[in-house]
Amino acid sequence: MTAVLRALLLLIVVAAIVGGAAAYAIAARGLSTRVEPSAVEERLALAMRSLATPAATRSRSNPVEPTAAVLDDALAHFADHCASCHANSGVGDTEMGLGLYPRAPDMRQAATQNLTDGELFYIIENGVKLTGMPAWGTGTEDSARSTWHLVQFIRRLPSLSESELADMEELNPRSAADWQALDEERRFLSGEVALPSTDPSTHDHKGVPK
Repeated sequence: MTAVLRALLLLIVVAAIVGGAAAYAIAARGLSTRVEPSAVEERLALAMRSLATPAATRSRSNPVEPTAAVLDDALAHFADHCASCHANSGVGDTEMGLGLYPRAPDMRQAATQNLTDGELFYIIENGVKLTGMPAWGTGTEDSARSTWHLVQFIRRLPSLSESELADMEELNPRSAADWQALDEERRFLSGEVALPSTDPSTHDHKGVPK
């Protein structure tokens, strides 16, 4: 039996197992993402992710040194692009992260930290099918460099300081309402907007301004 045929048979067997597990999960548990993945689903997903990562990529080491400039760049990138699902700390306890199936992982833990640099790079660049993880890579050198920066930052997640987390909060994406509130606060602090009147004569007995 040739190596190609063995690989094909292995792929068919794995696909059958995964398909069977998926069919069982759908039939027994429905399509809701509110339930936790079963242990079987989790093991199969991790195994498939590992098999789908090219060996050459998995063994790659990070070509970027974790300098202060690299980490600062990655901190800003993570806060702007990743924190909506993964949270600034990497714990994954955001509204969006908790609504995914499977849940966004706590990237401070061994399941993520024990991945190789190459595996982290591949996941960020290419995403993971049937999860909420998108492919961020564009195939350019700039994209690859930014991804390697993020890999270095992910290694730092377990030891982020309170100061760094506070910096990230300032860099998180904001809604239109958030920006309006910040602008109103700025205008008040700069004296453009006066304090609301506290003169009792300007209010009726219900406290509603006249």
